[in-house]
Amino acid sequence: MKNKIKKILTLSLVATISLGSFVGCSKKDKPTLGMVVSTLNNPFFLSMKDGAEKKAKEMGYNLVVLDSQNDPAKERSNVEDLVQLGIKALILNPTDSDAAENTANVLKKKEIPIITLDRGVNNVDIDLHIASDNIVGGEMAGKYVLDNVKKSEIKVVELQGVPGASATRDRGKGFHNILDKDPKVKFVSVQAADFDRQKGLTVMENIIQANPEIDVVFAHNDEMALGAIKALKAANKTNTMVIGFDGNDDAKEAVKNGDMTITIAQQPDLMGSLAVEYGDKFAKAEKVDKFIPADLKIFKK
Repeated sequence: MKNKIKKILTLSLVATISLGSFVGCSKKDKPTLGMVVSTLNNPFFLSMKDGAEKKAKEMGYNLVVLDSQNDPAKERSNVEDLVQLGIKALILNPTDSDAAENTANVLKKKEIPIITLDRGVNNVDIDLHIASDNIVGGEMAGKYVLDNVKKSEIKVVELQGVPGASATRDRGKGFHNILDKDPKVKFVSVQAADFDRQKGLTVMENIIQANPEIDVVFAHNDEMALGAIKALKAANKTNTMVIGFDGNDDAKEAVKNGDMTITIAQQPDLMGSLAVEYGDKFAKAEKVDKFIPADLKIFKK
């Protein structure tokens, strides 16, 4: 675990080095794709980056990856820097689907194809979006709750992601599509923890103080779920069902250990790989569909 954290921090630091360093390391004879990731301080997006880099190497592309550190202003600056490199396409994992509108318009003016990953961009006609169907994933989580919690009243906590992110909206929508129809379900707390493990811990600690009886915690990503698990353990509430979303390595390990009940598993490395494949198609002016889905599955013990 310590080695994994060290790797994430190292890669996050590398991604914030001046763009000139990247340019100096690139080979002039190779076409270049740009990739801007919301944060590399998260195993899910790190896996997405790794999948893209592996595919770019296979296909003979330079791939310049920059970290927005969950800051929309930095995201826009990263994109503007990459535009100067003459990239063939931009792979974007937005920090915020609303704030990314201005960022996307920078690319539109330059007629650079935009491929969004996991999260979309609101109010902009994006060239291609690659993602799991987050609404379906939320529905999978909701159905699992109803199928496995046999109580006359089911007390549920929902930990939301970053407000404004499409993944936050869609995962929550799917979950509520199922549970809002059942009178047994009572949402005792719905709060944002910004897809962050430490915030998941802090928010969950506060929720437990106000609501000592909790049957289910659904977190919009694994990082928040892992934070919630720590808070639940500290409060001796180890029988609470905890559902994560993404299927990162730490979450899968938590499921195997019995700490997390399930995670709705995505394939972020596949998303990154697909983005490079379709970036190549854009570079060759080939026709591409607007949406490419990536499969989801329930990972359980």
